Amino acid sequence: MEKINKRDEKPCIRELTLTNGISYPSNAELIMLILGSGTSRVPVEYLAEKVLRVVEASNPPDLIDALLKVQGIGTTKALMLAAAMELGRRLNRNPQGRMNSPGDIVPFVQNYAMASQEHFLCVSLNGARDILSVRVVCVGSGNMALVRPREVFCEAIKEHASAIVLCHNHPSGQCFPSEEDLVMTEQIVKSAMLLGIAVLDHIIITKSGYFSLLEHNLLPGIDFKDKMEA
Repeated sequence: MEKINKRDEKPCIRELTLTNGISYPSNAELIMLILGSGTSRVPVEYLAEKVLRVVEASNPPDLIDALLKVQGIGTTKALMLAAAMELGRRLNRNPQGRMNSPGDIVPFVQNYAMASQEHFLCVSLNGARDILSVRVVCVGSGNMALVRPREVFCEAIKEHASAIVLCHNHPSGQCFPSEEDLVMTEQIVKSAMLLGIAVLDHIIITKSGYFSLLEHNLLPGIDFKDKMEA
């Protein structure tokens, strides 16, 4: 059997991170560092990719249960992953997060721009336009027309939100809204009027930027200047 020369081995993600810093790993590689190892049946690289998809599609209250459904993730690893996510969320929470313009929302949802699937998000705000929460409504395969208004508003009503901002990513990198995006937005705006909840904007995010329906006067029945002065 040919002996493997250690000098020919590729450096592992731990070595690369120690050399290049904690900002070097991808999201999946960060999860690999948290997990440490996989199982006899599931390599850590594959396990990390599965965990990442679950993390991206889950809201904090549902994360542990969702992780426990992943083959290779037991209670200890599920708690460890959820604790790491919660710590990061707490440390990076901006208690003064407020929407004065569409661009103020982008930093709170920008991480979804890297996702390989479309994620439809709902940002809840109070009367002062303080951000209450950012929630994943659904994860799709490219057809966000399947978003149902009741799924958008259920948590916003519980939070006594007075306004929401819709948001979703375009993995294709195309920042402009599709016809389906505009039709779906109009349906949600009509439902919001019945509930007494304002839809302040629908923002599309990509790796290179964002597109605000409000800024381009494409939000049904809303003029950008009037909305920003309200």
